Amino acid sequence: MEETISLKELLQTLRKRLSLILSITFVAVLVSGVISYFFLTPVYQASTQLLVNQSKNEQTAYQYNEVQTNLQLINTYNVIIKSPAILELVIKDLNLDMTTAQLNEKITVQNEKDSQVVNLSIQDTSAAMAADIANKTAEVFQKEIVKIMNVDNVSVLAKAEVSDHSSPIKPQPLLNIAIALVVGLMAGVGLAFLLEYFDTTIKDEQDIEKLLDLPVLGVIARMDEAQINKKSRAKQKARVRGEIVGS
Repeated sequence: MEETISLKELLQTLRKRLSLILSITFVAVLVSGVISYFFLTPVYQASTQLLVNQSKNEQTAYQYNEVQTNLQLINTYNVIIKSPAILELVIKDLNLDMTTAQLNEKITVQNEKDSQVVNLSIQDTSAAMAADIANKTAEVFQKEIVKIMNVDNVSVLAKAEVSDHSSPIKPQPLLNIAIALVVGLMAGVGLAFLLEYFDTTIKDEQDIEKLLDLPVLGVIARMDEAQINKKSRAKQKARVRGEIVGS
């Protein structure tokens, strides 16, 4: 016989396990908030922009082929910026206590499609250090590309700056808490249905009726010990009163 679960039964399960669901959700939100605010180190980001264009010895209009050449060079420049030839000089000039591999992990280089502007972003636990690394990397790359590629077609459009109210890009505590709320709620609901599925005990007459597929004709009320003792005392008092009246 195929078993079906009605919407009413689902709601009853959620209601019965509501305390469990809320507890799991609360714990998930609490743990996420504590970790986000007290254990995760804030990371800041600073960015600078580079423009790749052909140098002009005389005032002439830009040619389509020159622009295409610059766009093709950008992919090469993106690799050169993160190469040890550039990063070693950045580490030396800023006296950084890190390897080129560690510095490489902090750098992100990207450009928009069909754009001659390259965005150079640095992530660091210090906003000031991130800006210093971004500006120094752009400066070193602009100088060294002349030696490496024998071209002088890179200029700095915008330098990285540090504001007085710089905010970290990660972690994002509110986002983490929102995710933890959803995950905790889903985990609580899933666990509630799982416990209900494996709970085969019979608790009331509705469970018997559902299990045997037979109507319940009668129910024997359950009395606790206090009620039994109370009725016994009442009977004893009534018997005593009867004896007194009969005598």
